Amino acid sequence: MLTAFARAFKTPDLRKKLLFTLGIIVVYRVGTHIPIPGVSYTAVQECVKEASGNQGLFGMINMFSGGALLQVTVFALGIMPYITASIILQLLTVVIPRLEALKKEGQAGTAKITQYTRYLTVALAILQGTGLVATARSGALFNGCQVAGQIVPDRSIFTTITMVICMTAGTAVVMWLGELITDRGIGNGMSILMFISIAATFPSALWAIKKQGTLAGGWIEFGTVILVGLVMVGLVVFVEQAQRRIPVQYAKRMIGRRSYGGTSTYIPLKVNQAGVIPVIFASSLLYIPALVAQFSGSRSGWKTWVEQNLTKGDHPIYIVSYFLLIVFFAFFYVAISFNPEEVADNMKKYGGFIPGIRAGRPTAEYLSYVLNRITWPGSLYLGLIALVPTMALVGFGASQNFPFGGTSILIIVGVGLETVKQIESQLQQRNYEGFLR
Repeated sequence: MLTAFARAFKTPDLRKKLLFTLGIIVVYRVGTHIPIPGVSYTAVQECVKEASGNQGLFGMINMFSGGALLQVTVFALGIMPYITASIILQLLTVVIPRLEALKKEGQAGTAKITQYTRYLTVALAILQGTGLVATARSGALFNGCQVAGQIVPDRSIFTTITMVICMTAGTAVVMWLGELITDRGIGNGMSILMFISIAATFPSALWAIKKQGTLAGGWIEFGTVILVGLVMVGLVVFVEQAQRRIPVQYAKRMIGRRSYGGTSTYIPLKVNQAGVIPVIFASSLLYIPALVAQFSGSRSGWKTWVEQNLTKGDHPIYIVSYFLLIVFFAFFYVAISFNPEEVADNMKKYGGFIPGIRAGRPTAEYLSYVLNRITWPGSLYLGLIALVPTMALVGFGASQNFPFGGTSILIIVGVGLETVKQIESQLQQRNYEGFLR
């Protein structure tokens, strides 16, 4: 593997792509440490130290921004607006016929949908930036911090608008950097930036566990967490690579004097067909009642119930709700992202069939049956992986932001595998062995 990396750097055009990607990553990480105008840097740093290991409701968003959210920097929103916009457009494609028609137009339609995604990203960045500024001004960004109300000393409308514009511009720059990596670098740009954002929080989170540990100066807990992380990575790699291959046979056709078709292939259905999307959906949905309760000024019964049951990660109601939501969203996302009828129609159009299954409707019913069967283990796997931070919270007394949480491991392993495959394919085009021998 190390030899393959050395060969990648010896190849001139591949070396340029790798160095260009590394350069964009450095620019992105620098931007996550530049505070926006109107923010008291001293107050922010003091509150960050007090909130270390307990970031509350904003922990997941802070993880996706590489720690920039709680620092209230230029890249505070990170790539979350773009991720949200992409998911919304993907869901709307199933509902709005115009978007579905664009998706079928090929590269031109995809470019148009990408343009809509950019516009929606900017709109969401303005909305989320306004919410973040309002949260910082009210002191709710850091609960329990004495100087939380002093993070934004100047509360004039001009300062507020300037802060929102800076955050929106930062999101646009992040989106541009991601597209630069996609066009001129290695891998998918947004995925790479997401990978870097999550990986950047690992060292501080691991060191916080070591400092909180009591056995052998915290090194026992530190080593245990590293071991658990390695086991989880191996498990995730195994499941993410698992797929059900449905054989497809294409009939031989004679057009003039030439023979076409007669080949065999397969439809790869992954066990985890939905990826990390169900975990993000479930986390976001569980954040809504807790967020509403946090900003509610009343002391009603529903607020007390939410604070007691839906804000603590180790509470049984929270665990059960989180697990059931992940399973539900796994089936929901697979249902809208994979259309068995469309696949069956395309196979029938080009003379393809599954051995033993008639073309047309029986093929669609068979694909739906197989997809439902493999989605069950995939959804249960996602639920168990996502509950690892909760088990760590109970077993080790770790923080809510356990470094090897389900979401972070799924994203890091998924992005890492795809990037390695791209490098490997480019090496194999030049007659190299690649990473796998």
